[in-house]
Amino acid sequence: MGAGTLAGHPGPVTIEALGRCRFPAPGGRPVDLAVSGGPDSLALLVLARAAGLDAVAHHVDHGLRPGSAAEADVVRHAAARLGAGFRAVCVEVGPGPNLEARARRARYGALPAGVLTGHTADDRAETLLVNLVRGAGLDGLAALRPGPVGRPLLALRRRDTVAVCRDAGLVPVRDPSNDDARFVRNRIRAEVLPLLDDVAGRDVAGVLARQCDLVADDVALLDELAAAIDPTDVRALLAAPVPLARRAVRRWLRHGPECHPPSAAEVERVLAVARGEVRACEISPGRRVRRSAGRLSVGTAE
Repeated sequence: MGAGTLAGHPGPVTIEALGRCRFPAPGGRPVDLAVSGGPDSLALLVLARAAGLDAVAHHVDHGLRPGSAAEADVVRHAAARLGAGFRAVCVEVGPGPNLEARARRARYGALPAGVLTGHTADDRAETLLVNLVRGAGLDGLAALRPGPVGRPLLALRRRDTVAVCRDAGLVPVRDPSNDDARFVRNRIRAEVLPLLDDVAGRDVAGVLARQCDLVADDVALLDELAAAIDPTDVRALLAAPVPLARRAVRRWLRHGPECHPPSAAEVERVLAVARGEVRACEISPGRRVRRSAGRLSVGTAE
């Protein structure tokens, strides 16, 4: 792959980018990395090794396009060159609606818990706009909140990850599905953000990523306040400000493998039960919220 970043010998571009990353301290257990072979995830691998971490690159092949299996070889060779471990997994994603979401669920289902991903500030900006047009609340607008280590590249831009790969002498995989206009995210990336840049006369993705940080701070405060409310206690729920009551109910009723909260309409139905306007209501997936003796309970819908 030519000269470039080797384990323990990062190039100047990699060193500069590493200073903006949030990796765990070296010396602990090996870290798991989700590495598709694209520039963001390959840069994640380069930067993790430059940070002195013992890393394992996990590649998931969805089998959705011809030649996708060969991308695992790109990741395998990069991992070997950088002194990292490698693991390949194949998953099946059948044709049908919501292909992007189903592929994402299958991918995360095959990855180990706590895996690090190569999401960047550009991903945050795109996710904010995706969630905005879908009608998400504050949580959705605090897109891709940084955890302690889960998304260590969020302060980098996509151009930074491309530069890190170039600095390392690595050639990323080009995923043609990123150009598929059937997917909302792709159209936001290719059409909406460039238009917003032109209208605003500035780099809007960076602005939106900073807004995500501000909203995330507000969300964290609201979560802390809502945590003090017992959502099953009707009196406590009705005494709370409505925004906090909604958040308390949403926290109580989160469900599913990705911890999806109930919809806004479901939350309002639950609050109607708390107010005594109806005796019970149904929420997904197949559950029923009831009120009895001043308490709310959730069980299986009959």
